[in-house]
Amino acid sequence: MPHLMLGRIIRAQRELAALPMRELAAAVGISNPYLSQIERGLRAPSDAVLNAIADSLETSVQRLYADAGFVEPLSEDQAEPAALPAQIEAANELTATQRRALLEVYRGFVDANAVRRARTTRAKP
Repeated sequence: MPHLMLGRIIRAQRELAALPMRELAAAVGISNPYLSQIERGLRAPSDAVLNAIADSLETSVQRLYADAGFVEPLSEDQAEPAALPAQIEAANELTATQRRALLEVYRGFVDANAVRRARTTRAKP
């Protein structure tokens, strides 16, 4: 079951954050039983749910996947370019909520591309 390790990582992160399961489920917008199934590796979360879990745990999907062994952790030279997030943060013409949303979208695309590349690499013989 490939999602067993991801579920264990999510549970460990939730416990480290001292976040009750019901509270995380409510923050993510899913039911408590569904979160329990994810944590036990019985269900694979959708991309949207996994993004919401990562946000609620103040981490990234990339970090969750790396900790679960799905992808290699980013090396220093592959790390997120500092210029774009810094420019978004400095964009005074946007509200704080808009800047946060833009950063989430950007990081979501970066994370999704890293996962896609890892899956493609693993699929090649």
